Amino acid sequence: MAEVLVLVDHVDGAVRKPTLELLTLARRIGDPVAVALGAGAGAAAPVLGEHGAVKVLASDAPEFADYLVVPKVDALQAAFEAVSPVAVLVVSSAEGKEIAARLALRVGSGIITDATDLEAGEQGVVATQAAFAASFTTKSRVSRGVPVITVKPNSAPVEPAAAAGTVEALSVSFGESATGTKVTSRTPRESTGRPELTEAAIVVSGGRGVNGAENFPLIEALADSLGAAVGASRAAVDAGWYPHTSQVGQTGKSVSPQLYIASGISGAIQHRAGMQTSKTIVAINKDAEAPIFELVDYGVVGDLFAVVPQLTEEINTRKG
Repeated sequence: MAEVLVLVDHVDGAVRKPTLELLTLARRIGDPVAVALGAGAGAAAPVLGEHGAVKVLASDAPEFADYLVVPKVDALQAAFEAVSPVAVLVVSSAEGKEIAARLALRVGSGIITDATDLEAGEQGVVATQAAFAASFTTKSRVSRGVPVITVKPNSAPVEPAAAAGTVEALSVSFGESATGTKVTSRTPRESTGRPELTEAAIVVSGGRGVNGAENFPLIEALADSLGAAVGASRAAVDAGWYPHTSQVGQTGKSVSPQLYIASGISGAIQHRAGMQTSKTIVAINKDAEAPIFELVDYGVVGDLFAVVPQLTEEINTRKG
């Protein structure tokens, strides 16, 4: 069966959930071959094998930590030339999309970004995407070369499927540009204990209706009761009520969770572009004419300051 390259997103060997989703999708079109780079790359092999990777190409060269992006592109190109895959899959993050674009340019292939589904077609891999602020769904395929595709987190379930997961050392020759941009320092991000926004299965977001930073603990409490990530609309971020790293929307982050709860968010197109592909959408807004109600699965017309605390209390009661 044809092989599919999957670039592994991991931290010191701990594989992140979007990569396991990629392995699920990769099995639909071929045999997944994982490419694990950086410190702990070899340690990721057991988990990758448990989720369908027939082979793991690993390299722990220091260049992956010391320099930005290009060393990973060099390594992925080396894997591409060694395997001759039918497709290359990368997590659709800011770094992932840059790596994918650089690889596609090097190997003379087309690229598809932010795919939400993949299937094998008669003329090659077909990717599903959301277009025009998620107002339309399109199906696309690359007409030249081997498709390089970035896939949005939460686009597929994590499905274990035992495979060999054989580890092979990946030999990489780094080009001159690999050391052009050096990492001089790192500051660990302070952990909130909540899931990463773009990877979370549940997201609870607050908007202009929250009416101040001092009221965002209401949103956080609901999120914590559900084990969810916290998001914010651009209006809330621009007002300084919540960090930009939590902004959901066209100029923020794009999320596609199983459940999205929008509290005090009117539903402007800018925000909808970042969350419209969520599987189930719930809105809480006191304005019955708010645009957000046009796309929700469930809508609550009411004051969030009354609804959200009651919802949080009910969830905690049922959990208890």
